[in-house]
Amino acid sequence: MPAPIDRRLLLRRAAMLGASLPFANLIGPARGEAPGLIARRVFFDNPDYINVRLSPDGTQLSYVAPLDGVNNLWVAPLSDLKAARPVTRVTDRNISAGYRWAHTNRHVVFFRERDGDENWRAASVDITDGKIVPLTPETGVKAFLQESDRKFPEEMLLRHNQRDKRYFDMYRVNIVTGAGELVYENHDYIALITDSTFQLRLASRLIADGSAEVFERGPDGSWVPFMTVPIAETDTTQLLDFSADGKTLYLIDSRGRDKAALFALDMATRQTMLLAADDDADIVRAIFDENRRPLAALAITDRMRWHAVDQSVANDLADLGRYGAGDISFVSNSDDLRLGTIHFERDTESGEYALLDRKTREVRKLYTQHRALDGLALRRLEPVVIPSRDGLRLNCYLTRPVEAAAGVVPLVLVIHGGPYYRDTWGFSPVHQWLANRGYAVLAVNYRGSTGFGKAFITAADHEWGGKMHDDLIDAVDWAIAQGIADPKRVGFFGGSYGGYSALVAATKTPDVFACIVDLFGISNLVTFMATIPPYWGPWISVWKNRLGDPGTETGRAFLVERSPLTHIERAVKPILIAQGMRDVRVVAAESEQMVNALKQRGVPVIYITFADEGHGFVRPENRLAFYGVTEAFLAKHLGGGCQPIGNDFAGSSLKVETGAELVPGLRG
Repeated sequence: MPAPIDRRLLLRRAAMLGASLPFANLIGPARGEAPGLIARRVFFDNPDYINVRLSPDGTQLSYVAPLDGVNNLWVAPLSDLKAARPVTRVTDRNISAGYRWAHTNRHVVFFRERDGDENWRAASVDITDGKIVPLTPETGVKAFLQESDRKFPEEMLLRHNQRDKRYFDMYRVNIVTGAGELVYENHDYIALITDSTFQLRLASRLIADGSAEVFERGPDGSWVPFMTVPIAETDTTQLLDFSADGKTLYLIDSRGRDKAALFALDMATRQTMLLAADDDADIVRAIFDENRRPLAALAITDRMRWHAVDQSVANDLADLGRYGAGDISFVSNSDDLRLGTIHFERDTESGEYALLDRKTREVRKLYTQHRALDGLALRRLEPVVIPSRDGLRLNCYLTRPVEAAAGVVPLVLVIHGGPYYRDTWGFSPVHQWLANRGYAVLAVNYRGSTGFGKAFITAADHEWGGKMHDDLIDAVDWAIAQGIADPKRVGFFGGSYGGYSALVAATKTPDVFACIVDLFGISNLVTFMATIPPYWGPWISVWKNRLGDPGTETGRAFLVERSPLTHIERAVKPILIAQGMRDVRVVAAESEQMVNALKQRGVPVIYITFADEGHGFVRPENRLAFYGVTEAFLAKHLGGGCQPIGNDFAGSSLKVETGAELVPGLRG
C-alpha cells in the first residue's frame, strides 16, 4: 500500500579572530540555575521505542530504538520480548522511523540519509542473518516506498529521483537480491497511484494556477483526464488506495465541502459514496486492512477523533478505551487482523505501545516510549480556542508552569513550521522543558494550519508576515489578558516557517517580545524561493499562487515587502539564530544574510551552526547542545530556570559563529 523531513566551539568565525579556542574553555557556570530542574537530556534524548510494528504473520515485533545512542532497527519474538536484538548497527545517523516489513516475514525495508541532506536511500535487512541489501542508489537520490502487497512477498515498488532530481521514477525491486527494474519513467507527475497488482492507475501534476490535474492510465499506456483538484483543495484532497479488486478508489476529498471527508469512488460509474466525515475538522487519515478495506478515518480537532467505517474498529475503540486514557493510533496489524499494535499518546506521561488481541478482546502493555519520564511531575497540555481579530477560531495548546498558580509568568510562544502543518495534543518535549523552567508555553495553530477545513487554509493566501502574524500577536494578547503572561517577558521560539515568523516578530512587532529564537528561518522570500530543492520544483506553481510570484514585478515586490530582511532597521531585541549547514529547504544563506545585517546594526545576535544537520536535529548530541544554548539565552532575557550546560555539548558539531559573549555559560 502507498507509504504515507568538530566538537569545538568558536567564539567567533576563525576569519575574524584568526584562531580557535579549546572546547573546555567555553563552558562556565550557568546563571539562574533553579533547584528541581529536570535534566534536558530527559526531554531531548532519543525515545526508547518508536513505531512498534507486527510482522505480517503476527509472530514478531519490530521497532526503532537506540543502540549506543543511535537509532537502529530491533526485532523481538512476540512470545519473548526480552529476546529483542538489533538487526542493524549504524553508528552515524538515526535510521528513519518510517520502515516497513516485507511479506516474507524475514525482511524489513528501511531508509537512511547522510548529514541532513534528505536523500533517503532504501535498503532491506534479513532479520535472520543481518544481511543488508541496498535497494536504491547509495548516494544522491531521495527514495520512498510506493507499494507492497502480500501477493508479491519478495518485491516492492520504490520510487527515486536518480535520473531527474525533480521527478521520481518507479522501480519494481526484489528486496531479497536488490535487483530492480524500471517500470515507469516519470517526466511530469508529482504523484503516482498504483494498485494491489502493482499496476500504475492514476497520476497527478500541478499546473500554472496551482491546481492538480489527475489522469487515468489506459491499457495502452496513454493518459486521459480523470479529475481536477483546484488549488484551494490540494491540501485537503488525497488519493489513498484502490480496493483489492481495483474497482474502487478511496480518497479524502474536500471538493464541494469545507471539511474533507473519506469517500469511495466507483471507477466505472464515477459515483462516490461518503464513508466518514467530521463536522469540526478534516478527515486526515484512513486505515485499511490487508485486503484493502477501509476500517476507520481520523479527524483531529483539539484531540483525535476516530470514525469507524467497519464495526470491528468500533469494538477496538471500546476495548482500548477500557484499557486506558490517551489519544489512540493504530500502528500495525497482523495480516489476519487478530493482533494489532496500538500507541497511546498522553500529555503528562510517556506514550505507551500496547498489543490488542481481537480474539480474546484483551489489551496488554508492550513498551513505555520514554522510560525516563516515569515518576516525573509533568504539566498538562491544555487545548484552548483563541479568537483572531477577524473572527477565526485559533486552536491552540497552553502549558502552564507550577509558578503560574502565584500569578503572571514569562511566556514563550512556540510556533510550528510548514506552514501547512499543525500542532497536536500529547507529550511535547519543548512544552515540558520550558514549563519546567518556569515559562508558560503557547502553541498556535494560526491560519494556514491544516486539519481545520480548506477555508482556514486559504485564509493564509498571501498572508505570510500579514494576518498569519496577526494571529500570533492575538494569541499573545489573549494570554496577557487572561492573566497568564507577563507582558514584559514574552519570548518567541520557532523553526522553519516558525523561524520565518520569529524573524517577522523581530522586525515587525519587536515591542511585543523580549527575545527571539529562530531555527533555520527564512529571511528573504525571494532568495528562499530561488533556492528550493529540485524535487520541490513541481510545487512552485502552488507557492507562486499562495505566497507570491517572484517572476512578476508585483509578486516580487510583495515578497520583498514581506521579507524580514527588508525591515531590518526595526530589529532591536536579542535574537538567537540556529542553522543546519546541510539544510536543503532553508539554506544557510538565509540565516547568514540576516545575521550579517543584524551585526551591522549592532543588534545583539548569537548565531550557532551545526555542520552535520539539515532541516532539523537528527543527532541527540546536537539537540542537547542547541537546547542548552537556548535555555541559557531565555533565562538571561526572560528570567526562567537554567540547568548548567555541563557536558551537553559533548559529541555535538555545534559551532558558535558569533555572539558567544551574549550567552551565559559560553565564554573565552
